Amino acid sequence: MTDHRQRSGRRGQGELEALVLSALQEADGPATAGWVQERLGGDLAYTTVITILTRLLGKGAVTRERTGRSFAWTPASDQAGLAAHRMRKVLDGESDREAVLASFVTGLGPDDERLLRELLGESGSEGES
Repeated sequence: MTDHRQRSGRRGQGELEALVLSALQEADGPATAGWVQERLGGDLAYTTVITILTRLLGKGAVTRERTGRSFAWTPASDQAGLAAHRMRKVLDGESDREAVLASFVTGLGPDDERLLRELLGESGSEGES
């Protein structure tokens, strides 16, 4: 039998990644895992923060540089960049990209569809010099 009291307070991997990335973006420069842990209120174990930072490194969302015996971490992109990366990863995993993109676009609301069309128009005109 599962103890739901323990699971109810757990956060998903994406939520934890977003929290850690947000903390890094608030830093004045490269930050250590200890700084991130402290910034998040200390309710995450240090090893959990390291695991999340390592996952973000694998996704290209952060970079790191050695400082003494540990690392200092820097965001490579903002929340929007990380979300866009996840979207591209999902798209890359599908065999029928056209169907996925068509389904995505038809599911957009009018304001998002207009914005997407504007952005596509801008990117198309940039290639014309």
